[in-house]
Order: sequence, then structure tokens, then C-alpha cells
Amino acid sequence: MEPKGILMVLSGFSGAGKGTLVKGLLRKYDSYALSVSMTTRAPREGERDGVEYFFTDRQGFEETIKNDGLIEYASYCGNYYGTPRAYVEKQMAEGRNVILEIEIQGALKIKEKFPESLLIFVTPPSAAELKRRLEQRGTETSEAIAGRLARAVEESEGMEAYDYIVVNDDLETCIDEIHRLVDAARRAPVRRKKLIREIRTELQDFAKGAE
Repeated sequence: MEPKGILMVLSGFSGAGKGTLVKGLLRKYDSYALSVSMTTRAPREGERDGVEYFFTDRQGFEETIKNDGLIEYASYCGNYYGTPRAYVEKQMAEGRNVILEIEIQGALKIKEKFPESLLIFVTPPSAAELKRRLEQRGTETSEAIAGRLARAVEESEGMEAYDYIVVNDDLETCIDEIHRLVDAARRAPVRRKKLIREIRTELQDFAKGAE
């Protein structure tokens, strides 16, 4: 029996509601797991190893890189961050769909390395709504919002590379839509190779026996 879980990447503009959608999927369905990243930064108060992050030092992280133990990684503000392969594969083997919430560049690298991964891009119903959501936060300056909108323009150039685009207008509706897409994607031929091989081999045996 082949693993039920798949590797899914959730991307979207800042303000599209990705984090809320991930929390909703984890709350509503037990078939998902959020990928836990490995990092070299020090734990913050209340953070637990293996829950918020897998904490390690630079030597340990670089050793993991050499052993091909990361699906993807990057350096940010002097620290390494990456997605441990072993954790992801364990969750998938147990039947869970593993969610990676990463930006477009990282998503495309995942797709290149793992063609069977599922890429979903989340967007508000319009650019005007995106601008409204960013302003509604009330936590950023107008310059910061302008920067996020400029970044969104760049990110929009990569939207066609995704398998599906989902409009986050109503939260619960969007959560259910993503779940339906993931459920259908698990049945795609590219993710049922073992089943195809087994049926094909059995048919060939039957055909030979009937000669």
C-alpha cells in the first residue's frame, strides 16, 4: 500500500490569509501536518524543540545538508532555516498531507525537486481587497504596505506555475475547497504509480494465462 499523504505547498500574497487557512485545515481535518522547520537560531521563550522548530547549531545543520537531509533550506538574518526530509517523509508515510507554507521561489524549488508535490496559491478576490486587508491590520506603515504590494506584483508573475489557484473570500469555504483539491490530487495518476504498476502487472499475467 502506497503512502496516502502528499507534500503540498501553500503560497500566496502577504495578507491572503495563508496562516489562518493552515490553522483551519489542521483544526478541521486530521489528515494534515504542518512541516516543522530546522533552524540554527536560538529558541525563544516558550518554544519547544520538535514543536515550533527543530533547533540545532550551524555544524549540525550543515551536516544535515551534506547528508541530503533537507528538502529545502535558506539563510536568513545570519541563521539557517530548512525543512527536514525525515520528518516530512514520516508524516507522509503515516498518511498525513504535509503542508509547507513558503514563498514562490521556494515553492518552485520544491516542485523541481519533487515533481509529485502539489502547489496551491492563495489570493484574495481582488487587488483592492488585498490592499484593504493589509491596511486593516493596522500594524504597518504606508511605506511597508506599499512594499508588500510591490512584492505582490512580483509574486503574481509566478502564479501560473502552481497547480491550483484558490480565492480566499470566505474562510471556511476556502478551507473546504483546499481539502477537496488535496483529496482529488491524491488520486492523480502521478501519485498512484505503485497501484498502476500492480494492476498492469496483474493484467499482463492474466493475459498470458489466457493465451
